[in-house]
Amino acid sequence: MRDAARHNGHRQRLREKLTLAGGDALHDYELLELYLFRAIPRRDVKPIAKDLIHRFGDLGGVAAAPVEQLVTVKGVSEKTAAELKLIQALSERLAREQVIGRPVISSWSALVGYCRTALQHARTEQFRVLFLDRKNRLIADEILGRGTIDHAPVYPREVVKRALAHEASALILVHNHPSGDATPSQTDIEMTKTLAEVCQPFDIVLHDHLVIARENTASFKTLGLL
Repeated sequence: MRDAARHNGHRQRLREKLTLAGGDALHDYELLELYLFRAIPRRDVKPIAKDLIHRFGDLGGVAAAPVEQLVTVKGVSEKTAAELKLIQALSERLAREQVIGRPVISSWSALVGYCRTALQHARTEQFRVLFLDRKNRLIADEILGRGTIDHAPVYPREVVKRALAHEASALILVHNHPSGDATPSQTDIEMTKTLAEVCQPFDIVLHDHLVIARENTASFKTLGLL
């Protein structure tokens, strides 16, 4: 009974802290505790939250971790791991709502934020294409390549095919570097050049190619590569 009362008191104090001071007043593990309260209602979840942060680095790393790795942390069941994956899904959905249907030029920082939310913690490469209409509004985001830790296959013809299906007038390419270095590789540069050339006959403009790493983002346009 004493343990239950202590846990309940701790949970109530964390909730009050969040309500009165906001999320910035809490450590990552405390925010994770608050989330885990619902998934694991009758247990002290502070050790679990701290172990998760220690194992995966931060909240984003926890949310992006595969279920099979999450369940290796003591106290995390498959049900709890599925609950944790909801954090990533909600984060991506909220970030996407800030950019979908809006001109990318006026919401560029939100667009980059959305791409970082989706890719900065990914453990293997993904190649995504953002499709824009004539007013440069985002109309679709599709993953057109998944790969290993350092390579995702890209097929320019497939990119153009999807652009025509969406009646897109412009594209922004996005892929991640799980290695942590956002510097475009020579392969990245050559592929982007090839794709830009393939798009030209269809009057499809390639606005930029973003490379997402854990700590930073590289823009082909800013680097003078496009």
